[in-house]
Amino acid sequence: MATYCLTMQYDGSRYNGWQKQGNTSNTIQEKLETLLGRLYGSAVEIAGSGRTDAGVHALGQTASYHISDEQDCYPASRLPFLINRYLPEDIRILSARKCEERFHARLLAKQKTYEYRIDNGVFSDVFTRRYSLHVPDALNVAAMQEAAEALLGTHDFKSFCDNKRMKKSTIRRIDSITFHQTGSHLSIRFQGNGFLYHMVRILAGTLLEVGLGRIPAKEAAVILNGQNRALAGPALPPQGLFLVKVTY
Repeated sequence: MATYCLTMQYDGSRYNGWQKQGNTSNTIQEKLETLLGRLYGSAVEIAGSGRTDAGVHALGQTASYHISDEQDCYPASRLPFLINRYLPEDIRILSARKCEERFHARLLAKQKTYEYRIDNGVFSDVFTRRYSLHVPDALNVAAMQEAAEALLGTHDFKSFCDNKRMKKSTIRRIDSITFHQTGSHLSIRFQGNGFLYHMVRILAGTLLEVGLGRIPAKEAAVILNGQNRALAGPALPPQGLFLVKVTY
């Protein structure tokens, strides 16, 4: 058996997220599996590093799949060209590599990097409106940074999870939260070993509330320790969120 890993980017604006669903074929996973099935002559199941939601984008999503030795007839260097030829323009394979047989894009991921983008101009930027959240009010970034410090490390992030029926552990590790300002555009980058359902968007929403003066920076620790979703800020809209990189 042969195992391949793909690194890709996509504009999630018009898709119902990464994961294939029974009621629609409009997902990234479905598009890729359909093309790989045609390429190899039989059904291929692809595993993504994570399930990006509807409207969320990716700069460096990774996915893996297995094929039989008999199907292994294309060099890894050719795969991006063969697949991209038939993909829609808003999905692109950046690279492909052959991996150890047991490699799995989700189960073996060590760290993920997400970025949330905010357009903080008085008027929205027409060229980034599909890829950022417009917030015209002044932001106290220093207060946001102070609040972010309380969220670093290994904690129970139940307050930042939108899955009320979550049965698995809500303990995760956040390695860093950094802020990058370019003109009126602010990006918040989150690095950690994994993220819960809507976790990054809720973290960003809570930090935004701090920046707007609606939540004191010192309350971040209280929200975290409260383990109550009602304490945290809103989940920000999906268009500002990007999966940047997955580290193995």
